[in-house]
Amino acid sequence: MSIPAPGDPAPEFALPDETGTIHRLADQRGRWTIVYFYPKDDTPGCTVEACEFRDANGTITERGADVWGISPQGALSKRSFREKFGLPFVLLADTDHQVAEAFGSWVEKQNYGKTYMGTARRTFLVDPQGRIARTWEKVKPEGHAADVLAALDTAQAAVAR
Repeated sequence: MSIPAPGDPAPEFALPDETGTIHRLADQRGRWTIVYFYPKDDTPGCTVEACEFRDANGTITERGADVWGISPQGALSKRSFREKFGLPFVLLADTDHQVAEAFGSWVEKQNYGKTYMGTARRTFLVDPQGRIARTWEKVKPEGHAADVLAALDTAQAAVAR
């Protein structure tokens, strides 16, 4: 699948969190939403990224935005990851990776000579009208939350003009 570009409508989805509560992107109309895809709960890079979003979450919510993290692990894994690191934002289970596919984030990967399918670390800033405002196709966990927050500020300033 191709990666949604700025200006494109964000692919609609509905996924469960660790309690089974379904979160729909359509319900976010009127708010900015940071949708980030990460490979696996409680792994080194994913933990760095999640903890940076955790640390920036107060500022992000003050700006009228929400963070939604998506990976293929199920509810139990999400609960454990949230509790272990005090993550205050929504983590969603994309166990059949259909949402990752819709966002172009389910890709062929290679590790130690093996080829397999997995989640690419990508982030999408979705505007209050449900359109992609910004994409990050190649994410390095360190410093990413700060980059996203700066882009949120820029995008909101552009809308306010």
